[in-house]
Amino acid sequence: MISLPQGIYIGTLSLLCYNRDRGRVTFAVSFSAQTKNELARIEGSTCCRVAELAALVMFSGRFTPGGGLVVTTENAAVARKVFKALKALFGLSVRVEVRRKQRLKKNNEYLIQVENQEGLKSAQEKMALITASGRSRSGLKWDLVRRECCRRAYLRGAFLARGSVSSPRGAYHLEITVTGRKMAANLAGLMQKLGLEGRYSPRKRGWVVYIKDGEQVAGALNLMGAHAALLSFENARIYKDMRNQVNRLVNCDTANVSKTVLAGVRQEKSIRLVVERLGLENLSPPLRQVARLRLQNPEVSLRELGEMAQPPLSKSCINHRLRKLERIALCLTETQKQSGA
Repeated sequence: MISLPQGIYIGTLSLLCYNRDRGRVTFAVSFSAQTKNELARIEGSTCCRVAELAALVMFSGRFTPGGGLVVTTENAAVARKVFKALKALFGLSVRVEVRRKQRLKKNNEYLIQVENQEGLKSAQEKMALITASGRSRSGLKWDLVRRECCRRAYLRGAFLARGSVSSPRGAYHLEITVTGRKMAANLAGLMQKLGLEGRYSPRKRGWVVYIKDGEQVAGALNLMGAHAALLSFENARIYKDMRNQVNRLVNCDTANVSKTVLAGVRQEKSIRLVVERLGLENLSPPLRQVARLRLQNPEVSLRELGEMAQPPLSKSCINHRLRKLERIALCLTETQKQSGA
């Protein structure tokens, strides 16, 4: 059992480690949590804040039987953002409740609660959560995101509410989970208006809107305003791409070396058979020269063998003469088999 000093908050941390050698606790924050913490600090214009808050409430909120509103999140920075926005934009009375989840990671869960009060219905209409008749919307009202800045803000709010992005060290993947197909289609359409190739598909009891291409994930981070996360993402992506390229080159070189060595061993074996049966002096001068070079240098490539010749020969010329020696060796072997039979 590890005891933690009082005052340490671990609500938004994804991994807890204990260093045995140094005897202390260390923390590692997931890339998603880092990105959300950065995005939660962004303060835009009023229209953008309304669009962002609308997405946060649409994707992670619900209406209560008494006509109130509850927004749920596991991220403390996101909870603080929702709390401040509801008060600053609409002057609503808001309270926050913290609960401990009983399943899986058992993180803290923040409930931002707005009871039914004067101004709440007007706020819901401005955020396009309900219609003028008071019915709740199941999708996005496009008038809310007429401007590109508001589209970016809405995407940022959706990500803060139900989004995640994988570490760039692994596979490139950004996704936002939603409850309904219409909502998924709207969000994918919003991404396409921003130049992103967002796709959606069903998953268990809901839908997921996702991006898998590295360039597209980087573009989404940039559009949402996560510039520090984008820098980390690009650094890791460049490092991974360079490592993969080096591995490919090493594998290619290794395969070429193996191929060269195997070919050299095969050619040397054939030449020794020819020399043993016919004698080196009975070969034509061109074949005699190549045979000597290969016997003396069984491990070098055809290009290097050609450079050793006097005068230097091309790779194709060396290959032609070696193939001729191999055919002679093959004929000698077949002749021996027929005479033995």
